[in-house]
Amino acid sequence: MLIDFFYTLRSAKLPVSVKEYLTLLEALKEGVVGPMSEEGGYRIDDFYYLSRTALVKDEKHYDKFDRAFAAYFKGVEMVADFTKDIPLEWLRKNLELELSPEEKAAIEKMGWDELMETLKKRFEEQKERHEGGNKWIGTGGTSPFGANGFNPQGIRIGQEKSRNKSAVKVWDQRAYKDYDDSQELGTRNIKVALRRLRKFAREGLEEELDLPDTIRSTAANAGWLDIKMVPERHNNVKVLLLMDVGGTMDEHIQRVEELFSATKSEFKHLEFYYFHNCVYDFMWKNNRRRFSEKFPTLDIIRKYNKDYKLIFVGDATMSPYEILQPGGSVEYNNEEAGAEWLQRLTNAFPKFAWINPEPQGVWQYRQSISVIQQLMNQRMYPLTIRGLEEAMRLLSK
Repeated sequence: MLIDFFYTLRSAKLPVSVKEYLTLLEALKEGVVGPMSEEGGYRIDDFYYLSRTALVKDEKHYDKFDRAFAAYFKGVEMVADFTKDIPLEWLRKNLELELSPEEKAAIEKMGWDELMETLKKRFEEQKERHEGGNKWIGTGGTSPFGANGFNPQGIRIGQEKSRNKSAVKVWDQRAYKDYDDSQELGTRNIKVALRRLRKFAREGLEEELDLPDTIRSTAANAGWLDIKMVPERHNNVKVLLLMDVGGTMDEHIQRVEELFSATKSEFKHLEFYYFHNCVYDFMWKNNRRRFSEKFPTLDIIRKYNKDYKLIFVGDATMSPYEILQPGGSVEYNNEEAGAEWLQRLTNAFPKFAWINPEPQGVWQYRQSISVIQQLMNQRMYPLTIRGLEEAMRLLSK
């Protein structure tokens, strides 16, 4: 069975050797995971960590491994307080449901509390795989739970990526990839726009050589060296950059990388953190270690003073529950709503703006974007040269 998994990894350009594959088989034979292990039973996340440990030699390949693993197993991981595993067989993709706009409008959606309570019941009642239909966890139907179907407000389980952007919670967990800060293509105009925010002040003693003036003075002085000094220039702008990563932001990776690269080159005092969809009680700096190296949001607020300009970068495309509802995060049960944390941040840093890579023409059709705009006091700007210039003009006031 696992020979196909091995070839899937190789086709994903992962340097996996036969020796490493045999090591994995030996570990399975010895019961490192499975019924013979201390935990007992088969868990897909146990096999994930075992196979990654045995087969991947360098953490730079983790993202490729995650993609190949998801493509082969369509793996799912529980991210809330439910303990029952969902058999992978229930989630195998045989068809993707396509409905007309009229058919979609006829499907009723559940409220948050009803949705979560119903999912608990399905865990208790369901015994086998289902395809189609409108009740059970499965594929290609109109049930609120499963993959490759449609529901106006459901929980996506075992699906590689978003199709309808309507899920209020996602049962998949992937390691996101850091944005590349060395991206240069297309950054020139972005740098020009960002420079509107830069303020240089001459401070300190005369300790910097003014080379052009020294050359002119020496030439005018018949070749006698006449050294000219000027005060050292300092960039006084301090920027706190918070970036959404993963999910629907995958569509905007190149443009966000260009912005990130330009920002790092333009601002000497730059601090950055990642979040997913909405800011909650913690953020992170390295996406490969986002669960082991968390930075509490309150600590970030206390660490930086009001001189910092706060810039959010994200498409603000999510379920409104993720912003307004405690426990609304797609990854864990957050105690406080995302809106509370956004308000704390904007209160702590009075000069703030939100940069949105989504085309401005679609903003009016996304309820979550409207909610974020209200929380940002309408300080949302598109990721265009004009949008950046307007945002920098606001922040420089």
